[in-house]
Amino acid sequence: MKRKLIEVSLPLEKINAESAREKSIRHGHPSTLHLWWARRPLATARAVLFAQLVDDPSAHPEQFPTDEAQAEERARLHKIIEDMVVWENVRNEEVMNRARAEILRSTDGNPPPILDPFAGGGTIPLEAQRLGLEAHASDLNPVAVLINKALIEIPPKFRDWSPVFPGQASTRSQWQGAEGLADDVRSYGAWMRDEAFKRIGHHYPKATLPDRTPANVIAWIWARTVTCPNPACGIEMPLVRSWWLGKKKGKEAYVVPSVIDDLTHPSGKRVEFDIGHDVSVAPAKGSDGTVAGGNATCVSCGAYLAAKDLRKIAQSVGLGAVLMATVAEGSRQRVYLAPIPEHSVKAEVPRPTDVPVQLVPTPNHDVDRLPMYGMPTWADAFTNRQLVALTTFSDLVAEARVKVLTDALAAGLEPGERLDGAEPGDVAGAEAYADAVATYLGLGVSRLADIACSLARWENTREQIRNLFARQAIPMVWDYAETTPFGKAAGSYEVSLGNLAKAIVDAGGPVGRAAQSSATDAEFDGVLSTDPPYYDNIGYSDLSDFFYVWQRRTLQTIHPSIFRTLLVPKAEELVANQYRHGGREQAKEFFESGFRDVFTTARRAASTEYPISVYYAFKQAESSVEGESSSGWETLLEGMIGSGWSITATWPVRSELSNRMLGQGTNALASSIVLSLRPRPEDAPATDRRGFLSALRSELPDALRKLQQGLIAPVDLPQAAIGPGMAVFSRYSRVLEPDGSSMSVRAALARINEILDEVLAEQEGDFDKTTRFALVWYRQHGYSVGKYGDADNVARARNVAVDTLDRAGILTSRANKVQLLSPQHLSADYDVALDPRVSVWEVAHHAIRLLTTEGAGATNALLQAAAGRTHEPVEQDAVKELAFLLFNIAEKNGWTKDALGFNQLATSWADIRDARPVWPAAAQDQLGF
Repeated sequence: MKRKLIEVSLPLEKINAESAREKSIRHGHPSTLHLWWARRPLATARAVLFAQLVDDPSAHPEQFPTDEAQAEERARLHKIIEDMVVWENVRNEEVMNRARAEILRSTDGNPPPILDPFAGGGTIPLEAQRLGLEAHASDLNPVAVLINKALIEIPPKFRDWSPVFPGQASTRSQWQGAEGLADDVRSYGAWMRDEAFKRIGHHYPKATLPDRTPANVIAWIWARTVTCPNPACGIEMPLVRSWWLGKKKGKEAYVVPSVIDDLTHPSGKRVEFDIGHDVSVAPAKGSDGTVAGGNATCVSCGAYLAAKDLRKIAQSVGLGAVLMATVAEGSRQRVYLAPIPEHSVKAEVPRPTDVPVQLVPTPNHDVDRLPMYGMPTWADAFTNRQLVALTTFSDLVAEARVKVLTDALAAGLEPGERLDGAEPGDVAGAEAYADAVATYLGLGVSRLADIACSLARWENTREQIRNLFARQAIPMVWDYAETTPFGKAAGSYEVSLGNLAKAIVDAGGPVGRAAQSSATDAEFDGVLSTDPPYYDNIGYSDLSDFFYVWQRRTLQTIHPSIFRTLLVPKAEELVANQYRHGGREQAKEFFESGFRDVFTTARRAASTEYPISVYYAFKQAESSVEGESSSGWETLLEGMIGSGWSITATWPVRSELSNRMLGQGTNALASSIVLSLRPRPEDAPATDRRGFLSALRSELPDALRKLQQGLIAPVDLPQAAIGPGMAVFSRYSRVLEPDGSSMSVRAALARINEILDEVLAEQEGDFDKTTRFALVWYRQHGYSVGKYGDADNVARARNVAVDTLDRAGILTSRANKVQLLSPQHLSADYDVALDPRVSVWEVAHHAIRLLTTEGAGATNALLQAAAGRTHEPVEQDAVKELAFLLFNIAEKNGWTKDALGFNQLATSWADIRDARPVWPAAAQDQLGF
């Protein structure tokens, strides 16, 4: 069995940095194709798949016989990963070909297919295809299946095709990848927009600016209303979260409500709205709106309406709506206008008949705010005007498909087979191409629904409309923003489709396959890499009904095999939903048995040549692996081990930079952990507690040292150390406690963390005596003051003198007080080459000082000079190990600022190593510069 790179070492900090950076990337990112919740970062998936297939140098002792040779080769492979995970390099063929060549070399030219039975948003299958691998994606959720088809199955079928829209093919001499397909999506989408405007454009009037010139409307801001419960008032009271429209300095704007007499209303009065700009009389914090926590207050009489009573009214008679403001397009700014009757009247259109009337699932706290407030069907989440727009665009997809087919045949394509149900070897023709273009146009309609609904809000800090799914739930929105589907502002079909078209990529690999299937029924013919559900986390089947009802209406004739059911299948969804399974215990049993079934089946079909990879995403409440218990985490590990798997590595991956998290003083837990697993032999032996602890103590030190020498952050070390620890635990069929019971995963995790602390403490013995003194003193006092007598006792025990350490410049000893010097208090004139006595402690602290003040080049020069000393050289690996150890001490004591410095030194190691040395002036003279 050849060990793979994922089982030994990863350049984790670079992977994490690029994964975090992805959040700011939109141009061409697959997330802009269609919304899916909690996608894994592309950079992480790309790196994990590569490392899952590529041999670690230790697998070839004949080529790399020494630790140094293996480390050098590992560094070369790390560099490939570091280049490959950069977003801009996914279309750099030189970079990607290097990665593909390594995979072919390690798989004897015959790489296995990659299977993801919980494909979700398609990250793993897409990245497998990008690496030249055959990707198989399956998911029970039809929305996820359609996304995967749009990412890995459809684009390669039409690789290098020219567009068929009249006149477009001649605009370029060559079309590469999916460029022609994307161009046609834009062209036929523009035709749809124009046709829709002819039919319904009159429902969307322009605004009139104060100078009487017409302007495009960016949004209409509405407030839901309810009749005031005070009989003496009875006004239609607006339900408003915030009166603020814009908070940009110098351009502030807010709604000003006032009550006026109006005999046309049953109460004899109504609320009128104007726009204010004077900050001195703006709404104060705490009184900004009329709704808080679901409780409402009347703007006229001050009557209080409790949340439970408001919900009863909403369910029995419904909520009304009133226009509060109009946002218009001005010269480089938003213009906020008071509402006028004409715009309210234009919104009063009849409700279309053919709308999604499927019921919103209840009870489910992720979506049940809709029925709770009188919106029992999915169509109720939209205004009548929005329903008219969405049904119009939905109907136009079918008409656009006819046009695509006509134009494709005119361009000389053979009719061929339809897209749905086509076999892998079928040659695509005009029918399949028309289906493909229509699929993306339909996804554009589905994507539009996310912002063209009465649950989209106006974001007053950025002055733009915000889509519904800012998080994994459907909240109640009291004052909502309605936009026009025309024009070029956020929320228009053209903008929505333009962003989608940028994400139609041809990753360059074989045509992928995306199928609708429960993971319990999946065919495990390939190497598994997957991101399974997380116990009782979000049930995406309920949330995705929001999109499914529109996709089904639009694309059922194009993808009949996907859209067979009225709503997304739910009974088989592998989540511990207590509402669906009759209680918490029943839900727990459903999830755990289903999880075991999936991975037991996968275990029977697993290859012995390659490990599988499984992602686990932590929830915010799971503050620590070893402290607060996590049912999901323990269930995952128990399920894997109980299904016959042995864990060979655990890698913490994050989409937030660890330095930033530490700098904010927040929990540094990784957002996900990737597990590497192999099948445990059927005849695996059992052991007792003593044997388990003995194996841990024997194997963990070497594994820990490899982790420290690799590009991993100290903040991630405890979670990464779970891998080699659980590798020991899971290699046994059972670990017996003294009473004869089997050791639980929770108990094993506790023991692993105890041994980890022991190993870190034992590393102190490898350092020089000055560093050993400083570690003990730092553990007791940090950089605070301590008594001289105490310091003298610690120093004598390590055969050093406090006065000597004072002269060495690592501490100050004054007036019977001793204090270690922090990096920022060290001398900027320090020259390690001229220092008669040097310690690892001193070099590490000066390295932190230089890294923060002068950069990686100066730090590199320091480390090279320290290692090149003829007397008492300081090895760079020792400096890095000390950074890990000090981080562990600082974190346990809550010294966040200290921990940040130690973490930065270790995580910047690759940058320091690759930087051009910047020598001090004196050293440059000596070196002849």
